[in-house]
Amino acid sequence: MELKLPDWLATANQEFERSHPGESGARQPVHVVYGGAHLFKADTCRKLGRIAERALADYAPDAATLAHATGVPEALAETVYARVVEKLGREPVEDFRIDFEDGYGIRPDAEEDAAAESAAAEFAKAQAEGTLPPFCGIRIKPLSEEMKERGMRTLGRFLSSAGTLPENFLVTLPKITVVEQVRALAEALDAFPTVKIEIMVETPPALLILPKLVEAARGRCVAANFGPYDYSSALGITSTQQDLLHPVCDFARSAMQVLLAGTGVRLNDGPTTILPVTIHRGDSLDPQQKAANREAVHGAWNVHFKNIRHQVHNGFYQSLDLHPSQLPVRYAAVYSFFLEGLEAASERLRNFIAVAAKATRVGSVFDDAATGQGLLNYFLRAVRCGAIPESDVLRLTGLTPAQLRSGSFLEILKTR
Repeated sequence: MELKLPDWLATANQEFERSHPGESGARQPVHVVYGGAHLFKADTCRKLGRIAERALADYAPDAATLAHATGVPEALAETVYARVVEKLGREPVEDFRIDFEDGYGIRPDAEEDAAAESAAAEFAKAQAEGTLPPFCGIRIKPLSEEMKERGMRTLGRFLSSAGTLPENFLVTLPKITVVEQVRALAEALDAFPTVKIEIMVETPPALLILPKLVEAARGRCVAANFGPYDYSSALGITSTQQDLLHPVCDFARSAMQVLLAGTGVRLNDGPTTILPVTIHRGDSLDPQQKAANREAVHGAWNVHFKNIRHQVHNGFYQSLDLHPSQLPVRYAAVYSFFLEGLEAASERLRNFIAVAAKATRVGSVFDDAATGQGLLNYFLRAVRCGAIPESDVLRLTGLTPAQLRSGSFLEILKTR
């Protein structure tokens, strides 16, 4: 007897494959920097890089000092330090958001109209001069009943004045409470087919309906950003107890991972709010004041380093930076994470590819076919952020840089 499968099963399978394409292998920035729209200029990201370089020179002039201040393992300190210096000089900011929400505030309509047009003009200038980071976008005000008109008005003025938008440009929508807010933004962007959407998960209702929010974006949603402080506040966590490492934040991040696994939507975490700023200012500081400044900066760096390592350890490879002096630690934390696991990951990937989709065992770690893409993604992330030079890929993995850039483990196997 031949059993017949119903047609609706094929439809369901195809729908799942559409909505869960898996990781694309495309680059994900390791951070995003938010800056008030009223302050944005064409050279903003270059200025942020110079401030970051100066902070590193002033408060960690050598590898040992940076390692002591942050927690970078001593064995990796020289390598990490050299690559941080190179990164800050080459590409200090990977993702930047022109902010019309928390970083801008509530201002008269005429003032925000002018800021939207000025930011758009500076954005167009930055694109023409090649000073934009690889990823960029704008955060508008929420589409709540109170703020929806202002949010749309700002977005419309910016988009109509910014000229041709780069491929990785997106609009961040904050404080989402209902699906219709995302749907309305997606419909408003019909005239701008290349613009992507990033949704912010800052409220418990948004977390509960996260897959529906992605679906409402009609294919435009490329990222979901967790807002830990608004979220934990909504749960009654007092300000003195709010922290990136609070259990309610760990729960929310885990839920986001479960709900969006396989969808291809990038995950982005919140910021460290303890900033590496000095206590004393001026050119005539005494030794005690200089020491107090160094202690303040190093203390903030240490907290930031621990937060980033917690995030990447738990699968959030991008999070928010609030201050340019956080950038050296951003890269130090990410680079040390990848370099610490480099030897084991290299051996596993080489052996795994050698037997082409058969299970393999290296030491005490067992890999099956599903692990291959994960190992490949590890190296893709490490190379794209600057933790590992692309020239080292062949020696480490047996893959050519072109094979690695393909981003597809299955495609690599087909060629071997």
